[in-house]
Amino acid sequence: MSSYMQNWPLNVGRILDHVARFHPNRAVISRDTEGGISTGTWSEIHHGAKQVTQALRALGVGPGDVVGVMAWNTARMLKVWYGVPGAGAALHTLNPRLFAEQLIYVINHAQDKVLMVDFDLAPVIAAVRDQLTSVEHVIVMTDQAHMPQMENVICFEDWIGAHDGDTDWEKVDETAACGICYTSGTTGNPKGVVYTHRSNTLHALTSQSPDMLGLRSVDRMMPVVPLFHANGWSTAYSTPMSGASIAMPGNDMSPAGLYEMLEQGVTITAAVPTVWLGLLQYLEAEKKELTTLKRVVIGGSSCPRAVIEAFQDNYGVQVMHAWGMTEMSPLGTICTFKPEVVEMNASAQLDVQETVGHPPFGVDLNVVDDDGKEVAWDSNAQGRLMARGDAVVDTYLHEPKSAIDAQMWFDTGDVATMDPNGYVRITDRSKDVIKSGGEWISSIDLENYAVGHPDVIEAAAIGIPHDKWGERPILVVVAKEGSTPDKTSILDHVAKYVAKWQIPDDIVFKDEIPHTATGKISKLTLRKILDDDGYALS
Repeated sequence: MSSYMQNWPLNVGRILDHVARFHPNRAVISRDTEGGISTGTWSEIHHGAKQVTQALRALGVGPGDVVGVMAWNTARMLKVWYGVPGAGAALHTLNPRLFAEQLIYVINHAQDKVLMVDFDLAPVIAAVRDQLTSVEHVIVMTDQAHMPQMENVICFEDWIGAHDGDTDWEKVDETAACGICYTSGTTGNPKGVVYTHRSNTLHALTSQSPDMLGLRSVDRMMPVVPLFHANGWSTAYSTPMSGASIAMPGNDMSPAGLYEMLEQGVTITAAVPTVWLGLLQYLEAEKKELTTLKRVVIGGSSCPRAVIEAFQDNYGVQVMHAWGMTEMSPLGTICTFKPEVVEMNASAQLDVQETVGHPPFGVDLNVVDDDGKEVAWDSNAQGRLMARGDAVVDTYLHEPKSAIDAQMWFDTGDVATMDPNGYVRITDRSKDVIKSGGEWISSIDLENYAVGHPDVIEAAAIGIPHDKWGERPILVVVAKEGSTPDKTSILDHVAKYVAKWQIPDDIVFKDEIPHTATGKISKLTLRKILDDDGYALS
């Protein structure tokens, strides 16, 4: 029997069309890179995105092309976010924190035809421009008054200002490339993950659903996570899809700057744990309150219990622990409460909130042993976390082999457990797991318990070679400013939560712990630092 329903392609431009038509005056608040906070509307973003589409066409950009963008979360970035795929091209988000060699590699590998860059980040591109083989134009995302001293660049505001925004989105298939994000969570060179219009639209529908972000038109979302990090956690799609307002924090990631933006009526926000650790310290030191914030999404790395308790007990803000990865667009799970959890006492609910939650429809997960057999869902059996779904990678950009197996499972590289209610607990990255005497020790658990000590701001657990046990864990710790904790007090605190054989053998104090370009602890760099220090277990 033939289909009786309309063939209505799932192109991302429809998301912006919807919000501009049915929620046109919903606020878009932005800390602009030039300074100051401006307020616009989704209708204005829609018009600006159409101008970007027209301007790109005038440069000869169309289906099959790639446009690289290095920019902070601003209203301008939202126009580009939709304007590039609106022209039929793929939006390649660039992380300004990448090393120059990595940046050159990903731009050349993706074959970016045009680059757009915020004016304060223009020097990053200027430093590597002569090594970029495919780039034909560089557009600086500012006005004439703030243009940097660079040759052969285009002023964004003049560029789009020459167009009236009266155009249609390019008609491309819903399976056409819409965005590209490179992942650093692999060995060797970064690998390109290509999102399609269809995958981004379905992922946004999943993300904004009630048991995930639960976004509504009465909300105001502030994505602290940069849009260049893991598809921006879909916030630039799911927020307008739900008709919600958005606040874009720009390039000021200081606790004071973030607090100022949160107080612009933000009800839900999202970022990695290190951001919230800094904000919580600021709130405590300055005796500040969060007057409108209701929910905070924490992902990117494991969230310590102490952070969950601080938000919920001190500020009345619900913490939603999440997990995902670039290859999954990125949502895998969010920790909202199923009925079985609602019936638990407060302490047991906190135990559940330390997990990363359960998957939504559209994401299928499995935990398997080394033979590929599913492990028991008993909260104890650990195994490799596998994923598949409508927004999960199949093949990396320009790679000849698929990244999935015959049953479409993608190996996430994480080690996890599953409880009887389908809640996932990430216990480690497979490359970071500590194996002592043939048994696994969760570095994530050790780190989270250590951060629960009142004098510890950050901790990293790594395995150190041991003649008898193969490996033994140690903790590298950053103490809170003005505190001088001793090793014994931290180890005694951790010992309350783990078996005796899992207690770290030593603690090393450092002024800071190295992080990757995406804000995660760089254990590779940390091991090198310890090696350079000549560290060895006594």
